[in-house]
Amino acid sequence: MNFVIFDLEWNNAYNYKAQTGMNEIIEIGAVMLDERLQIVDTFKQLILPKVSKRLTGRFKDLTHITPDEVKQNGIPFEEAFRDFARWSGADNCVFMSWSDSDLYVLAGNYKYFSQRAHVPFMQRYADAQKYCMRFLTDNPNNNQISLAHCAEKFQISVEEENLHRALEDCYVAAACFKKVYDPALFEPYICDCSGDYFERLLYKPYYLRHAICRGFDLRQQKFQCPRCHKELQMLRPFEFSNNAFKNWGECRDCGTKYWVQLRAKQMYDHVQISKKVQPMSRKRSRAMDRENGRTKAPSKSGKQAKNS
Repeated sequence: MNFVIFDLEWNNAYNYKAQTGMNEIIEIGAVMLDERLQIVDTFKQLILPKVSKRLTGRFKDLTHITPDEVKQNGIPFEEAFRDFARWSGADNCVFMSWSDSDLYVLAGNYKYFSQRAHVPFMQRYADAQKYCMRFLTDNPNNNQISLAHCAEKFQISVEEENLHRALEDCYVAAACFKKVYDPALFEPYICDCSGDYFERLLYKPYYLRHAICRGFDLRQQKFQCPRCHKELQMLRPFEFSNNAFKNWGECRDCGTKYWVQLRAKQMYDHVQISKKVQPMSRKRSRAMDRENGRTKAPSKSGKQAKNS
C-alpha cells in the first residue's frame, strides 16, 4: 500500500452562475510514499482558472504564483486531475492532506466542473493533520494547528519561505507523518470514500422553519416534565424565532410551567431534533395564569381581587 499526500493551492473566486463564492484550485502538488514511507515519486501541476481569471492579491502574496506562470504552465482542471489519477495508481493507495479543507475544495471543484460531487479516483482518505495532532501532548483542547507549527513541535526543520506552494507543503506533511506513523493507530483514521461519501461531505445542513415538512411534524413532538416525567401540555401555538420553535408548557401532575424550545435541523439523510425544557419563574407563571384568566390577580392589600 502506498500513501499519497496531496496539497492544493486555491484562489477565491466568485461563481456568478451559482451566485456564491468558490475556492478554485490553481495548483496541485503531491508526494507518494511506499510502505517503508520513502518518497518514491512526486507530482506538481498548475491549473488554468475557469471561474475567475483574476488571481487575488492574497493568493499571489501567499503562494508567489504569478498570472504569467499560470498562463504558461497551467492546463485545464479535467486534464490535470486525469493526469493525477493516472500518476497515483489510485486503487492501491491512501490519499492524505493536511486537514480536510483540501478535500472539501477538491470535491467542490469536481462538483462544479463535472456537475457531480464525486472524486472518482479516491477510494480511501485520511486527514494527516488530525492523525498527527493526537501525538501532541501540549494541545489539551485539540485545537487545529498549522503545518509549520506541527513541524516545529516534531523538531522538523522547515524553511518558512518555501511553504504555501503545493509540493513543498507535501514534503513537510510527509515528514510529520513519518515521524509518528503507526499502522495500528493510523487505521481508524482511514475513511471509505465510496458511495455518497462526497455528497455527504458537501451537504450543508439547515434549520427547518415549517412545522410540517418531509420527515418532520411538530405535532408529533412531545416534551416531558423533568420532575415527574409526565408529558407537558402546550399552552399556546408554537412560535418560530432564532431557528427554533418556542412555546410554554405545563405539567398537569405537578403544576410546574416551563419554557420549551425545539430545533429541527435537516441533515443529509435525517432530521436532527434538539429540545430544551427550562422551568418558568414563579412570578412569570403567576402572570401567565392571570393573562389566561386561570387565577385571580392579587389586590394591593395582598388579597385576591374579584373578577370583573
